[in-house]
Amino acid sequence: MHWFVTGTDSDVGKTHVVSLLLKALNQAGRPAVGFKPFACGSREDAKALLAAGAPGMTMDKVNPVYLKTPASPYTGALIENRKLDLDALHADFRELAGEYRHVLVEGVGGWEVPLAPRVTVADFARRLGLPVLIVVNSKLGALNHTILTARSIHSRGLTCAGIILNHVADERHPASITHRMILEESLNIPVIGEVMHGETDGSALVESLLESE
Repeated sequence: MHWFVTGTDSDVGKTHVVSLLLKALNQAGRPAVGFKPFACGSREDAKALLAAGAPGMTMDKVNPVYLKTPASPYTGALIENRKLDLDALHADFRELAGEYRHVLVEGVGGWEVPLAPRVTVADFARRLGLPVLIVVNSKLGALNHTILTARSIHSRGLTCAGIILNHVADERHPASITHRMILEESLNIPVIGEVMHGETDGSALVESLLESE
């Protein structure tokens, strides 16, 4: 099983969550690697996925497209006069999927970040056809962002495999206490788990994820 991991926005902690999942999957004897097709402004996220994944990967296999501009891939490609080859990226994913039991494809920014004229991350995810995991920064406003993202995923004919609530900050907003309950009431989607600030063990997340596999 492979998954596409999106966020409700930028800086929701997608890479941290994916790294936890990768480490726990590999520790459980299930070879798993991360695939971050697009990185903009920095390759730090790709480095984290490389470190957390199974052996045999390189930076360019984890992250085929690196744009120096800290913006959307479409903006970065325009500024740097580059054209993104989505066919090649799809082929890169298929190659990894043939080599590893689990590939976690990490998106860039949120669900509808532009990649090219009239093409967004959501279009690329639909092309891959993978079940989607939503990583949510569990803060004020998270419910609206999560419900909109989940409905957009379903509107594209994709399965939302689960929601992961990530507590990015040490101090929690009081509203975050109710997020799990309200999302489970509002959406027919499992909340895979919650990642506390500073958490380093993803085994419970993996156990919950595989139960819904």
